[in-house]
Amino acid sequence: MKMKKATMADLDTILTILRNGRDQLAERGVDQWQGDYPNVEHIEEDIKHGYAYLAQSNDGQTVGTLAIVDAPDHFYDDLNGKWLMETEDYVVVHRVAIHSDHAGKGYASKLFIHMLDYLEEQRPEVKSIRISTNENNQVMQHVITKNGFTKVGTLHGAYRPQELSYVYELLVPSVSGHLQA
Repeated sequence: MKMKKATMADLDTILTILRNGRDQLAERGVDQWQGDYPNVEHIEEDIKHGYAYLAQSNDGQTVGTLAIVDAPDHFYDDLNGKWLMETEDYVVVHRVAIHSDHAGKGYASKLFIHMLDYLEEQRPEVKSIRISTNENNQVMQHVITKNGFTKVGTLHGAYRPQELSYVYELLVPSVSGHLQA
């Protein structure tokens, strides 16, 4: 697997993967992404700022997507919890999805491994990686914790008034010890 920085030519591919992810969540009874998030404007901004990535299998198929967003990310201003490290040198992982055509093949874990390797090699200034997911998205919670992240708190109403998200952090010195898929 490899990660490829997305361009505007990849917009429709990313939107297809994210809409498929929304459908997968709905099928599992998870209320995450069931509103107007993520939308076209979010993805266009991700691409414009160089945050959007495609996950490609070894045979070149695009199997997923994610965004690695630079600090500051005010999404976390109302964190109910405590960061492992107070720093401005962090990134936040948003909008992670693997298309259902490629589900069950370990691509989510492989994507995390490649993302962590990328940050370690290409972004040495980053000291902390942050991510959150809906309280009911047990699949993503498993992938996150499997890759060494620590739950540091919760967010209430981040996208909708009644929504609860679990928030995780991984300190970059820990990256070299992340688990392999």
